[in-house]
Amino acid sequence: QVQLAESGGGSVQAGGSLKLSCLISGDTGSRECMGWFRQAPEKKREGVATIDSDGRIIYTDSVKGRFIISQDNAKNTLYLQMNNLKVEDTAMYYCAARSGPFCSIPTLSRANMGQGTQVTVSS
Repeated sequence: QVQLAESGGGSVQAGGSLKLSCLISGDTGSRECMGWFRQAPEKKREGVATIDSDGRIIYTDSVKGRFIISQDNAKNTLYLQMNNLKVEDTAMYYCAARSGPFCSIPTLSRANMGQGTQVTVSS
């Protein structure tokens, strides 16, 4: 089983940047599909980005051109670089990982996730 620990959240003004990290431990086979999700108060959890073992990346439309997902296999870490942050990006951010093909936001949404890291963007 895989364990995930997010970090890097914080408070920032609109237009600022943050870089989230997710340390992944445990079953190395459960990293064929990884990604980030977020959930704002009173809203449903939504997928932000995914990356598969071949480096294929999917972003949700609202973050395209602003967020960058990446991974460092040597450090067992998944990243999310968030630039030009907007107030509507405020949420708890979670990372997720699973094994298997067909990596996408829907297929990753039921995978193990960490405890989350809070991102707050003020105007």
